[in-house]
Amino acid sequence: MAYKNLEDCLLDLEKHDHLVRIKEEVDPYLEMAAIHLRVYEAKGPAILFENVKKSPLSTYAGAPFRAASNIFGTLERSKFIFRDTFQLVQQLIALKGNPMEAIKHPFKNMSAGLAALKALPLKNPASKPVLYQEINIADLPLIHHWPMDGGAFVTLPQVYTEDIDKPGIMQANLGMYRIQLTGNDYALNKEIGLHYQLHRGIGIHQSKANKKGMPLKVSCFVGGPPSHSLAAVMPLPEGISEMTFAGVLGGRRFRYAYQDGFAISTDADFVITGEVYPNENKPEGPFGDHLGYYSLQHPFPLMRVHKVFAKKNAIWPFTVVGRPPQEDTSFGELIHELTGAAIPQEIPGVKEVHAVDAAGVHPLLLAIGSERYTPYMPTKQPAELLTIANHILGTGQLSLAKFLFITADDTNQLRTTPIQTYFEYLFERIDYSRDIHFHTNTTIDTLDYSGTSINSGSKVVFAAYGDKKRELCRDVQAAFKNLQAFENPQLAMPGVIALQTKPFTDYASAHKEMYVLNELLANADLNKVAQIIICDNSSFVAEKLNNYLWVSYTRCNPSHDIYGISSFIENKHWGCKGPVVIDARIKPHHAPPVEKVPAIEKRVDRLFDKGGSLYGVLK
Repeated sequence: MAYKNLEDCLLDLEKHDHLVRIKEEVDPYLEMAAIHLRVYEAKGPAILFENVKKSPLSTYAGAPFRAASNIFGTLERSKFIFRDTFQLVQQLIALKGNPMEAIKHPFKNMSAGLAALKALPLKNPASKPVLYQEINIADLPLIHHWPMDGGAFVTLPQVYTEDIDKPGIMQANLGMYRIQLTGNDYALNKEIGLHYQLHRGIGIHQSKANKKGMPLKVSCFVGGPPSHSLAAVMPLPEGISEMTFAGVLGGRRFRYAYQDGFAISTDADFVITGEVYPNENKPEGPFGDHLGYYSLQHPFPLMRVHKVFAKKNAIWPFTVVGRPPQEDTSFGELIHELTGAAIPQEIPGVKEVHAVDAAGVHPLLLAIGSERYTPYMPTKQPAELLTIANHILGTGQLSLAKFLFITADDTNQLRTTPIQTYFEYLFERIDYSRDIHFHTNTTIDTLDYSGTSINSGSKVVFAAYGDKKRELCRDVQAAFKNLQAFENPQLAMPGVIALQTKPFTDYASAHKEMYVLNELLANADLNKVAQIIICDNSSFVAEKLNNYLWVSYTRCNPSHDIYGISSFIENKHWGCKGPVVIDARIKPHHAPPVEKVPAIEKRVDRLFDKGGSLYGVLK
């Protein structure tokens, strides 16, 4: 249904038993985040916090603003929210890749064409609810998510900017870039921090404004119809307005106006307007982020606050990010279902690409491609796959990937999920003397601290194709037992052995340790082993697949932390005759992992106990 605002959506969820209200007073400092995490982990309902403790810094005379979370907590609930438009959006995306379909079957696709009319934003609507009142930053629910966070953050912002050379909504960018509201050196109510990463549209807008020596006008929308939040995270091609997508998905045109020269989403619950001046940065962070670690404090653009608006009875939506899966996992699943075949249409030869959520999305991509270059050759080996791999690593946010595994299946039966099945297929066929390709001294995700510095690190492609080369071991082989300095061998998955050793100190020592491991294993029969994971706790890595994915691919810089048994360099190509070794120990330069606070967990128990608003919610 076409929700006019966020509260419409929440009432609809409540009507269908998808929402619970919390009537007790809750503290935005750590408590609200802890409640959200516990309900999310139980696959529980959306939450409406009706009594948020007001900040002592607030001068707002009215009742504290309500807050909502876990709105998109499950894929099923997300699809329920967009139940009336979901298939139409899928159809429109498919038509974009195959426009002839509309010509061949005009009546079949008529509904998609009518839905596209909702894509046109509506300027200056008669009603502008968000301009009801002007407030201060301190009057907002200042939610502090993790104990080491630098302050309160906006975690579901819709950050709007326009191209200074091509002003107007159709060339604008709407992105979800976190906003730090308090803490550090920010002047309360006057300054906030704007954090954005590589390959984001706002960066192009700021660069253009900087060259002209002019401030970039920024509007941060919070709340409004749920389609607005999803539009802000959609990986749309540059030049396509997120506001048009929001209109189609929401079944309601995006309504906007201008106030003091700033764009205003009139259906939003809150709008923060301000300006970013050239070369004006302040330390932003730390922030517990979606890789499961804190992103540390770094200089990011300072936004000088102009005004803050709120609608009557506004509701502040938020989420909590941390080690996946989290609520943003559902965002990713929803986007994948919506876009369907969009990536195969964009990259010739690609059948499937899967950004692995359990590894933090950007660190690990699994892909299935085609191998059609040399069908006349008797030896099957990667050729077209390497071309496809380079295309993937040169495409938008996929270029931030750190590990890319790619293979081809002539029977067309392989999929990237289940993940273990995919890995087994690839590990059975990979030739480590030939199929490993490094990209060194390049860009990686801003939030990934495994590299050499912020935004900098390396990538590696594992490209496998051909006949099965090995059977994978399904238990720990004798060669791994009683190894000097390497203990507690565990089978993480077929063909993958986890070994723990002493903590990492420096790379000189690590090279010596890996030399010792090579000497111990060089003469062993390891054909059934594809990977050896060196870690701090092998029992944890082997406990479940998600632990293996998280530890192995978030704690490794490929150029620095990949070794191999009987490795060699030949004509500048690195390879190994035995299994690959990944040093996935925590390094001194890594960011600390996010962890729950036991005292806070105990404090929120009251809500889940008998008589509390959440009693019986966790089933």
